[in-house]
Amino acid sequence: MLDSEMKSSLSGSRFFDSGSLEEQEPPPRLQSYLCLTMLVCFCPAYPVNIVALVFSVMSRNSYYRGDYDGSRRLGRNALYVSIASVIIGLLIIAITCIVQFTTMDH
Repeated sequence: MLDSEMKSSLSGSRFFDSGSLEEQEPPPRLQSYLCLTMLVCFCPAYPVNIVALVFSVMSRNSYYRGDYDGSRRLGRNALYVSIASVIIGLLIIAITCIVQFTTMDH
């Protein structure tokens, strides 16, 4: 039941032959922005930063499945949503401070 595209290594494991090692180019670098999205989870824009975290995890899953274009697209979405979350979080903090300090009784 060996396929013509399958080869066995000396250890007995099988792998797909997609050309010689010299012809294969290394996979692109993973850019899922997972650290950024985890830091963004501390911003007070909770629904938005959870979406960024989901995009980041989906980007990592796509990368490890070999879908490098999908991984890059999802990673870029995670970056954009993380930036939006930081901006929304800073606006919420600024508005909260302005309201708190302007409505104080003297």
